[in-house]
Amino acid sequence: MSEIETAKDVLNVIKKEGVEVVDLRFMDFPGLWQHFSIPAREVGEDTFENGLGFDGSSIRGWQAINESDMLVRPVPKTAFIDPFFQAKTLVIICNICDPVTGEDYTRDPRNIARKAENYLKTTGIAEVAYFGPEAEFFIFDDIRFDQNEHEGYYHIDSVEGRWNAGRPENPNLGYKPRYKEGYFPVPPTDSQQDIRSEMMLTLEKIGVLIEAQHHEVATGGQAEIDMRFQPLVKMADNVLKYKYVIKNVAKKHGKTVTFMPKPLFNDNGTGMHVHASLWKGDQNLFYGNGYAGLSDAAMYAIGGILKHAPALLSITSPTTNSYKRLVPGFEAPVNLAYSRRNRSAAIRIPLYSASQKAKRIEFRCPDPSCNPYLAFSAILMAMIDGIQKKIHPGDPLDKDIYDLPPEELAKVPHTPGSLREALHALAEDHEFLLKGDVFTSDVIETWISYKMEKEVQAIDLRPHPWEFALYYDI
Repeated sequence: MSEIETAKDVLNVIKKEGVEVVDLRFMDFPGLWQHFSIPAREVGEDTFENGLGFDGSSIRGWQAINESDMLVRPVPKTAFIDPFFQAKTLVIICNICDPVTGEDYTRDPRNIARKAENYLKTTGIAEVAYFGPEAEFFIFDDIRFDQNEHEGYYHIDSVEGRWNAGRPENPNLGYKPRYKEGYFPVPPTDSQQDIRSEMMLTLEKIGVLIEAQHHEVATGGQAEIDMRFQPLVKMADNVLKYKYVIKNVAKKHGKTVTFMPKPLFNDNGTGMHVHASLWKGDQNLFYGNGYAGLSDAAMYAIGGILKHAPALLSITSPTTNSYKRLVPGFEAPVNLAYSRRNRSAAIRIPLYSASQKAKRIEFRCPDPSCNPYLAFSAILMAMIDGIQKKIHPGDPLDKDIYDLPPEELAKVPHTPGSLREALHALAEDHEFLLKGDVFTSDVIETWISYKMEKEVQAIDLRPHPWEFALYYDI
């Protein structure tokens, strides 16, 4: 499909491609894509200027019932042909606006990301922030779960699951990755090459550039598909396309995908390591002559992320389940330090290439349960704060963390132990997010109250199955 920039371009594509349906998408506050559709004949140039109305009170974390009316304003350059719907459908990502004032809605995650990009330019530090997330996921064959007044359980199954090594499968062929040994095996142990390739090629067809796909460490169908880095807002858009395509290709094959950070006990969790760099013109501001080939600006950016990491994690690792992943022993980045090679450090400096273009930092704490617009924006704001205040991150952690004596390990700061702790950190440390009106006080307060009420307290109220194993006979 040819490059789309304007409303007129969209109308031309609708005519040329024989589009029957236009699907309008936007992101809710916690981080799920929402949509509604209209007949293609209803779309005119005025649609992009005036927008279309919907009920904002039905969207999680948004308007009160007495202020429910909102507008979606389609963004022409985000349009792509949907690869799954039966009727020819053009998808367009939208911004959210107030119908009375016409102003961008402050709780619209995409608006926050746009403001973050604009704020970066006003600082004079850089012109573009590039992000490259490595989102992992599991491809399962079956998932059942329930929680009510008298029972609570989940049951996961995968033909690749090591727990099925002894199951009668008529025949059971035995090629099931061992726990923590699923990284890079060839078929037949890797049984999901074809489905991952279909995911990769489908993403490419809708304009999401892919660098690689492979099996990941855990048993039971853990996978990773890596996207080419892009500017902040475009990358966040791409993360939504990524999750949409991966889930729907899996469904087409009778399988189910989860981006939940820790679905399996006692095996590796699912992260989303975020690579980042700042550029001015054709100059990568993170390239220099310092540690691991980094510039002073890169070191200060690292300092900003590490200083604000406890608060950041409430946005980049925003579920109670995220903190089942962020525990020692599973390559988890639980140490608030940086290193060129140590994968248990929160920030790693990749050494695959020493070129100026490839120089970047890798923040390893985030996971794909996050809202990418909010997560990338928060990371950028922490980097900006570090550069503006020249926050040095101290010495790197290049030693094997598991060989450190207890007294030395005690000096290394750790990630929060729970979402509750991370939200408390955000309540105490969010001034850096308010600069440039990128995040507003209302957004921070709403985020904390929503997460505490809907997730932290909801989990606290419910008995855990393992509690019965520990305590039933007392």
